[in-house]
Amino acid sequence: MTYCVGLKLDRGLVFASDTRTNAGLDNISTFKKLQVWEAPGDRVITLLSSGNLAITQAVISLLNEQIRSSADTSRTLMTVETMFQAARLIGSAVREVRKIDGEALEANADNFSVTFILGGQIKGEEPRLFQVYSAGNFIEVGEDTPYLQIGEHKYGKPILDRVTRTDMRLGEAAKLVLLSFDSTLRSNLSVGMPMDLLLYNADSFTADRQLRIEKDDPYFQKLSQDWSDALRDSFASMDELEV
Repeated sequence: MTYCVGLKLDRGLVFASDTRTNAGLDNISTFKKLQVWEAPGDRVITLLSSGNLAITQAVISLLNEQIRSSADTSRTLMTVETMFQAARLIGSAVREVRKIDGEALEANADNFSVTFILGGQIKGEEPRLFQVYSAGNFIEVGEDTPYLQIGEHKYGKPILDRVTRTDMRLGEAAKLVLLSFDSTLRSNLSVGMPMDLLLYNADSFTADRQLRIEKDDPYFQKLSQDWSDALRDSFASMDELEV
């Protein structure tokens, strides 16, 4: 399983993903689920992936092959003019992989399960955020709920619902996302460290604010402990039910 989050804010975008792909007593694997395509001064495109690892890797490999071998008239993530066109390109890649592998997966009782969060900015438009589904169709984030989650999202959703504001600073939003991950990590062993994080400043057209947060990261450990203490103190200060 996995957990990925994308936030669209007034100041830019925040992305985060875990790296665990298999969970068990003696079978844990780590793979990067946050991909970035960057042309400094022109575009930054980020893709978070959830679902069957072979499918997500096939989609990403197809997108990279398009970039490396495209003709002048072909559209790739590095040549499309809008993020909407980029979302359509991701959807087309998903359908292409389904056409190749879908029948074989179904024959072995495997589902064609894959979901992506696509976000970024192309020069000439504002930052945008999309969710792409297994069928290749997609939606764009709205103002009422300025974030998207894929994977094991239910544990980290409550704090996002209560706290997310579009006027948040990116560092503040990153703290919120990490707390959302902390809740998920405590409740589901299929999501695991390390985490990949990207903060994108609107109109910067650079992906220079990326970091990987390991299990022993001092900031994350302190944040987790402070949050636990704050919850306990808040709970203790509330009136008990009188029966």
